[in-house]
Amino acid sequence: MLTRRDMLKWMSLAGASSALGALGVAQAVTGKAPMGTPALFAGKRPPPHQRKFISAAVERQLAAVQAGIDDPKLARMFENCYPNTLDTTVEVGTLDGKPDTFVITGDIDAMWLRDSSAQVHPYLPLARGDASLRRLFRGLIARQARCIRIDPYANAFMPHPHDSPLSWSVHDLTDMKPGVGERKWEVDSLCYPIRLAHGYWQASGDTSPFDDDWRQAMQRVLATFVEQQRKHDHGPYRFQRVSEVPTETQFLGGYGNPTRPNGMIHSMFRPSDDACLYPLLVPSNLFAVVSLRQLARMSRAIHHDADFAAQCEALAAEVEQATQRDGQMRDANGDTHWAYEIDGYGNQLFMDDANVPSLLSLPYLGCCERGDPLYQRTRAAVWSTRNPYFFRGQAAEGIGGPHEGLRMIWPMSIMLRALTSDEPAEITQCLAWLRDTDAGTGFMHEAFDQDDPAHFTRAWFAWANTLFGEFIVDLHQRHPALLRR
Repeated sequence: MLTRRDMLKWMSLAGASSALGALGVAQAVTGKAPMGTPALFAGKRPPPHQRKFISAAVERQLAAVQAGIDDPKLARMFENCYPNTLDTTVEVGTLDGKPDTFVITGDIDAMWLRDSSAQVHPYLPLARGDASLRRLFRGLIARQARCIRIDPYANAFMPHPHDSPLSWSVHDLTDMKPGVGERKWEVDSLCYPIRLAHGYWQASGDTSPFDDDWRQAMQRVLATFVEQQRKHDHGPYRFQRVSEVPTETQFLGGYGNPTRPNGMIHSMFRPSDDACLYPLLVPSNLFAVVSLRQLARMSRAIHHDADFAAQCEALAAEVEQATQRDGQMRDANGDTHWAYEIDGYGNQLFMDDANVPSLLSLPYLGCCERGDPLYQRTRAAVWSTRNPYFFRGQAAEGIGGPHEGLRMIWPMSIMLRALTSDEPAEITQCLAWLRDTDAGTGFMHEAFDQDDPAHFTRAWFAWANTLFGEFIVDLHQRHPALLRR
């Protein structure tokens, strides 16, 4: 049976054979380079009439930041990547009399709650000054709330309720609902829509998306988190898939490996869509603490609902206490750092996965400060051979994960290392790795071989592209001199 992993690899094969041939979908919309710019650095955005969405504020930001980049290749990569979500993945319309926005991941015609939120996150600071961008955000917030009301346990959704599920999900042993693309329960899938909603509210001051439909969806979020504390039973969710890939299914009838409930929220899958070994996933629980507190602030300020806010705050405190108590482990020197997954019985897994939330990404998500000593010890450990999914090769070094296997570095991990760093030398090295591992395409990819960037997966992966744009904007604001070198 064709799985998502098979499909993504197949889509990349045609372009991965040479450093200049991996343009994927973007190759069809190659632009012309300005006079004096090498053809290799030609712009690869679709022409304006073919772009899915145009924001004047995004175009102004693009021009301002690009003007501060001296390296011509890096400037073109930023131009290609920063607006990629808007250029290629957004469908804006109206549904039930309200704005509606559907955001695909790129090469898959479905919307992940996680990816869609992350893909538009870099544009949040521009929302106040751009009415069309605000409409896009209102539409996406409404669409995500609609998806959560359909099924809070699903990670991906189809454009229309009558659409068939994704091809690799058709025979899954779980309770599939109409409109669901895939039903892998991941804690972060419910955190990201809260992060987006809170970020939009803070950036724009607009409260119009947070109507009764949205409030009902948020009540489902809270109820699902409580169910998945599993204090009394497994809860209603189970998932199994017939696959030769072990990380595509779950243990013990689809309920996952045994746990001793401790107050943390169980997650059956990681943000990579790979199965958890131990269901208490530490970075996702820390993300949930932040999200619940954001939801509480919104509930008090917008809806004056002190009761619901108190429930969110109480759950956040319980999850935080449990994660702090049980989610740390000691190294050979007796120093503590975060574990990646635990089971409540004392078993702990140390690794990190490039997908966010990860241990590396904790400050980026607001879970801690960059200088937090516990985070710094964890950061050093995950960016080292202590992490079985840390790879160092001739092309670069970085973190991958089981999803694409050994030797495969995810550019996302390099971006997160830079976004969580205050050290110019470290940031500069990350920038160089990203610049030099695009295989001549001008875009980011899901993963590339540690020794050969021409061997990569996903020629069109909008989350990675837009995150690269976010990184460059952050660099332009915090360390503009590094873009002038």
